[in-house]
Amino acid sequence: MWAILKTSLRAIRRNILRSFLTMLGIIVGISAVIVGVSMGAGAKAEVDKQIASMGNNLLIIFSGNMSRGGVRGGFGMQPSLTEQDYDALRREISGLAGISPEVRTTVQVAAGNQNTSVGIWGVSADFAEFRSWRFQSGNNFTDTDVRSANKVCLIGKTTAATLFGEGVDPVGQVVRVKNAPFTVVGWLAAKGANAFGQDQDDVMFMPYTSVMKRLSGDTKFRAFSLAAESPEVMGDVTNQITALLRQMHRITPDKEDDFSIRSQQEMSDFANANNRIMTLLIGAFAGISLVVGGIGIMNIMLVSVTERTREIGIRLAVGARARDVLRQFLIEAVLLSVVGGALGIATGFWLAPLLTRFAEFPTLISNTSVVIAFSVSAVIGVVFGFFPALKAANLDPIEALRYE
Repeated sequence: MWAILKTSLRAIRRNILRSFLTMLGIIVGISAVIVGVSMGAGAKAEVDKQIASMGNNLLIIFSGNMSRGGVRGGFGMQPSLTEQDYDALRREISGLAGISPEVRTTVQVAAGNQNTSVGIWGVSADFAEFRSWRFQSGNNFTDTDVRSANKVCLIGKTTAATLFGEGVDPVGQVVRVKNAPFTVVGWLAAKGANAFGQDQDDVMFMPYTSVMKRLSGDTKFRAFSLAAESPEVMGDVTNQITALLRQMHRITPDKEDDFSIRSQQEMSDFANANNRIMTLLIGAFAGISLVVGGIGIMNIMLVSVTERTREIGIRLAVGARARDVLRQFLIEAVLLSVVGGALGIATGFWLAPLLTRFAEFPTLISNTSVVIAFSVSAVIGVVFGFFPALKAANLDPIEALRYE
C-alpha cells in the first residue's frame, strides 16, 4: 500500500499543473460549501440573537386576522384589540410575567434646531422590562404616567444621536412631537438591527395613553406583547388568551378568530426561512461544481490510463494483479480529490472571514461542515475514479505491452 501511495504521489507531481487544474473544480466546490454553510449558520445565529433580544418567552397578539368576504386581513390591518381586552388579559390570564399594548405611529420630532422622522411606540410601563430594554441613563416611565397620559418618553440611541449629538445624554431634555413638549426620562441602550434589518434604536417609547390621545387618535391597538413566566406555560397561556379573546369579542364556534398569536419561535422560523433558501441555493451551485470537478478527475484519469498503458502492461507482466492496478489508480484519483478538498477547506476558511470583514455578512464556520466537505471530496474521488481504475485493471497485458 505504501509503495502504491508513493507511486500515486509521484504521478501527481509529474504533471503538477495538470493535477492542480484537475483539482480546481473540487477546490471551488468545497470552498463554496464551506462559505455557503457558514453564511447560513452566521445569519441564523444573528437572527436568533436578535429574536432573543426581544425578550424571553415572548408572545405577540396581532389584531385583524379575520376573513371577511373571502379576503383575509393582514396582521394589524383591521384593529380589533381594545383597552377592555387589555384589562381582561391582565386580570384573568395566569402565568403572565408582563403585558403591554402597542400603538405605533411615525411623526416628525424636533429638539433645538434638529429634527427627524421617528417611529413612536405607545406601550405600558412593563414593556421595557419584559422586552429586555436596558437603560444607558435615566429611568422608565411609571404606571402613573400611563394613567395620566403624561408627556414623557424614552429615547433610542440613534434618535438621541440625531437630535442631541453623539454621546450626549438626552435625559431631562425636551423634544417637541407635533408641537407638544415631551420630556425624555430614559435613554435606552443600543440594540442594533432586528431580525428584519430595521434599526431598533431609531425609536421613542411613550405611554400608550399619551400616543392615543395626543398623537395618533387611535381607539384600538394593533398588537399586545406578552411574556410568559416560563417556556413550559407558554402553551397554556396561549390557550387561555384564545379562549378569553373569543369570549370578549363574541366569536361563535363557527367563526374564525379576529386576532392571531405568534411566539418567538415562530418569528425566528419565519425570519430564518430566507436564510435556509439562500443556503440551499448556494449548496446546489456548490454541488454542481463538485460534480464538474468529479468529471474532471474522471477525464484526467482516463487520459492517465491511456498515457501509461505500457507501464500498466509491464506491471501486469511481472506479476501485478488486476486489483493492484485498480487500487493504484483509485488511490491516485482519491488523492487528487482529497488534496483538492483540503485546499477547498483552506480557501473556505480564508474567504468566510473576508466576507464578514468587507461585506459585513455574518459567517460562522462549523466543524460539521468541514467534516462533511472533506468526506464528500473523498467520495467523489472514489466514485469518479473507479471507472478509469477499472479500465486500467482490465487491460490485457500483451495488448498493453504492444501499445505505442
